[in-house]
Amino acid sequence: MTSQLLITGILGIATTAVAFYINRHLFTTGNAAGRVSLLEGTYYLVGVVSIVLGWYFNVRYTHTYHNANYWNYTKMLFTNWAADSAAQDYVIVNVVLMPLWTIVEGSRRGLKWAWIFFVMSLFTSLAFSIAIFLAFMERQWRYNKALAQQPPAETPPAPAPAAAPSNTA
Repeated sequence: MTSQLLITGILGIATTAVAFYINRHLFTTGNAAGRVSLLEGTYYLVGVVSIVLGWYFNVRYTHTYHNANYWNYTKMLFTNWAADSAAQDYVIVNVVLMPLWTIVEGSRRGLKWAWIFFVMSLFTSLAFSIAIFLAFMERQWRYNKALAQQPPAETPPAPAPAAAPSNTA
């Protein structure tokens, strides 16, 4: 294991943990979102598979090339016309669309720190971060739906206004 892989792994785990911690209201026992749904579970499964595959290839990359770093990794994405096509898609999705999508949609639905999913993608993988974001969005949707169906809490009656002082003597 190289120091680069160790640091990236720690940052990947940390950003994932932060996402769960900041949005812990979605995961506490007895919360409005309920248990993991089939769709949410599918997102988690896809995320785990993608992170395992991604790490397999990243470990091989860092052990094959002595100058393994983000700059060289990105340059190696653009090695032929077919790779160029896929690479430009990947870069645009990860660097432009992912932050816009997660920040705008996550915030609209009530996710806290929605930007953390973009940061997570820099240390885990794009597919993992999108899968976890979608799982959180599914959970947040169910949470919001359950809260909207709850009857409003009774509010106590407003206190009677104080009597105005009289000017009669």
